[in-house]
Amino acid sequence: MTAAGGTITLLVGAVLMRLTLTGTYERYVRVGMGPWLAVAGIVVIVVGLVTLLQAVRRVPAVDAHHHEHEHGIGVGWLLLAPVAALLLVAPPTLGSYGVARGAAVDVRQGAPVFDPLPHGAPPRPMTLLEYGQRAFDHNGASFRRVPVELSGFVSGPADGGFQLARYQIACCAADAVPVVVHVVGTAGDTPSSDQWVTVTGTFVPGGGGDVPLIRATSVAEIAAPNDAYE
Repeated sequence: MTAAGGTITLLVGAVLMRLTLTGTYERYVRVGMGPWLAVAGIVVIVVGLVTLLQAVRRVPAVDAHHHEHEHGIGVGWLLLAPVAALLLVAPPTLGSYGVARGAAVDVRQGAPVFDPLPHGAPPRPMTLLEYGQRAFDHNGASFRRVPVELSGFVSGPADGGFQLARYQIACCAADAVPVVVHVVGTAGDTPSSDQWVTVTGTFVPGGGGDVPLIRATSVAEIAAPNDAYE
């Protein structure tokens, strides 16, 4: 491997370490994978350093292919640009742009039977996935008009309100699929797309088609959480 290859490997390891130490990795993979990414980053940095040192110490042979060899090295250095960009600027989490452009979680398949929510309790925080499963389980019978709290980002306006969304991931952002709830009954201006909010409200039975409804009693803007995925 050439000096360019060693440098690129070293920078890839540095990107992994930066994402891990700053917690930015949570935008792309499950939170619990941080320690494994740190170990991987250290290993990649060591490999890059060893490769770079070997390339610097090696005296290249001068032969008929020397010019072609140098040209190959020059092209290799071009690969540094995207890696360096990742080192300086980390891409954001998935947002509203991909909600309408990808497959969504079908919460009606294999939904379990839920116990009824208790009356008199404070609003019940729950994931958008659980809300959707409860909505399609016997037409939301388990809600019993008990208020709930849902947190997610605004994926755009909709009839009488807006769409609230959050991504489900199995491993990383590459396999992410959105879960969407239609929020109705809001007053005032609709929050801007990609703004994170907490919606307090009650289930609306009998409507929404493939997307469950919630009638909001309050909508509060919040900061994006560290773990943006369900």
